[in-house]
Amino acid sequence: MNRNRRIFIIVFIVFTTVVALLAIDMASRTTAPWNKRREVERAFPAGKDGTVVDTLGADTLLIP
Repeated sequence: MNRNRRIFIIVFIVFTTVVALLAIDMASRTTAPWNKRREVERAFPAGKDGTVVDTLGADTLLIP
């Protein structure tokens, strides 16, 4: 195997790995169209009693 072919194979494997990792990362951050209800649940988490959890805190609602 000559040197150019070896470099090509190494670059191909690295590039393919990086693209696969980016695709997996994007897929884990998005919601499929058939899971839109779960998207709302993740965006606005509700407690066991069904009340929405305040993620910002009470001090952010005060107007200076």
